[in-house]
Amino acid sequence: MRILLLAVLAAALAAQQSAKRNPAPEAGDDKRGYTDTPQIPGQTWKVHDAARPRPPRMTPGLPLPSAPPPADAVQLFNGKDLSQWVNVMRGGTAQEPKWRVENGYMEIVPHTGRLVTKEKFGDCQLHVEWMVPVGSEGAGQGRGNSGIELMGRYEIQILESFENVTYADGQAASIYGQWPPRVNVSRPQGEWNAFDIFFEAPVFERGKLEGETPAKPAFVTVLHNGVMVHHRQEILGAAVHRRVAGYKAHGPEEPLSLQDHGRPVRFRNVWIRRLKAYDTR
Repeated sequence: MRILLLAVLAAALAAQQSAKRNPAPEAGDDKRGYTDTPQIPGQTWKVHDAARPRPPRMTPGLPLPSAPPPADAVQLFNGKDLSQWVNVMRGGTAQEPKWRVENGYMEIVPHTGRLVTKEKFGDCQLHVEWMVPVGSEGAGQGRGNSGIELMGRYEIQILESFENVTYADGQAASIYGQWPPRVNVSRPQGEWNAFDIFFEAPVFERGKLEGETPAKPAFVTVLHNGVMVHHRQEILGAAVHRRVAGYKAHGPEEPLSLQDHGRPVRFRNVWIRRLKAYDTR
């Protein structure tokens, strides 16, 4: 009997140690994803689905040197100052930007608030270069997390996705919580990534109640490091964590914002072109 008891205790101890080394995926484990979130309309996957396949990895071409913006672009960051932006804290309080500017880039100072443009934009072409600094720590959504929020609400995710694992619709270049990129062309920490984003703003009927389906949804095309990862993909609504995205009516132009998710991500060469002025065909 004593031998049997010792064997049972040994087996229990071994199982406990194994569980510590290889913990089972949990509903709240955002490194692997979730199992208790709602279904995404029109898809076979749930929001942040733990079972959703990650995009295949592909090496992009050689990094392209930063080029001056087109003549008609609004230069949102010139490498010198944040005169085109304000910081907005939780609750909507605006203040002078507190992000760091040095060596031609700006860097998130964690927990100082998202950066929001003073100007508003609708249909646009946007260029943003970003980097996760060497030595960035954390796992899943905790490493190099930021985001480009078109009209302040439709998010293209920024994350360290070269070696860091998270749910598919939350990795770098995803339409957050909706669509993963077709391929993963992320560069490692310390190297610059580039997004070229072509955005069609949603159209709401005059007088339409908030929360109703827009007359025309938003669409986006995204090039990540020169590789197309979304092609005129329909956006299902404003980015939201663990819930199905939805629309609320807003104006035809709204500010662009860059997320402060408590991680020191860097940005440079940020410019945007309004496209409505050329819609004369």
